[in-house]
Amino acid sequence: MDELMDLFLGHLSVEKGLSDNTLSAYGADLRELARYLRQSEIANWGEVSRDHLVAYIEKLGATLSNRSKARHLAAVRSFFKYLERQERIPSNPAARLHFPKISLTLPRVLSATEVETLLETPEAGSPFGQRDKAMLELLYATGLRVSELADLQLRQVHLDAGYLIVRGKGDKERLTPMGDWAGEALKAYLQEGRAKLLKQKSAQEVFLNHHGQKLSRQGIWKIIKQYAVKAAIPQNITPHMLRHSFATHLLENGADLRSLQAMLGHADISTTQIYTHVARARLKEIHQKFHPRP
Repeated sequence: MDELMDLFLGHLSVEKGLSDNTLSAYGADLRELARYLRQSEIANWGEVSRDHLVAYIEKLGATLSNRSKARHLAAVRSFFKYLERQERIPSNPAARLHFPKISLTLPRVLSATEVETLLETPEAGSPFGQRDKAMLELLYATGLRVSELADLQLRQVHLDAGYLIVRGKGDKERLTPMGDWAGEALKAYLQEGRAKLLKQKSAQEVFLNHHGQKLSRQGIWKIIKQYAVKAAIPQNITPHMLRHSFATHLLENGADLRSLQAMLGHADISTTQIYTHVARARLKEIHQKFHPRP
């Protein structure tokens, strides 16, 4: 059973170009399923029936949310579809499994004023301040995922033309405009602060830690939280909130969904459409707050 799981994960890595994080999640989900099946005395994937999988999903329901169950089920369905194509199983027991209903959860966003306050917090007189200013400006100006920011390399930056070539999910590249404010902050960091952080070492990544090495996703997360505290922003800020704010503010100011989809790197426009719900919710909130007869 383990050998086929490894072949499947290798297929996802080589053929589909999925990220390490996605591969890790798929692997963990499938190993959990394999443990459950072995406890049920099932020795190979060809013995698995739809009833086995339904019982497994029901077992997950005792401890996981519908969203987490849906993620598990996506891994399971993809795996059995692969086994069927490779003729490793007589039939696909996951073919008719249905995803659990997931309630629509609107992403949390910052107001334009909160974003402005956050972006003004770093002190650009030090290498770390220049780095953090560039990071915050870039996250809000481009809507990058935190992993994309951490992995960003010098060759992907086109300062004079004002855009980045971003490598996103599925190893797909997209062109992302960065705007003047982020461009100026990034230019200042690259010309001054980065060289001091590099400490005569060599690194291709744009954003570096105090050792002159690539700044991790966790490091970026921690830095953003620290600036949120300094800016006295009450929300529990995450890097993804800046991505959500980028998308919502663009829509509120007239951007179209297709352009937003391209900038965010969404494969399916239905993923981008969540921001239309956010924009409508914010309009209702403003109406209730300021209209004399809400």
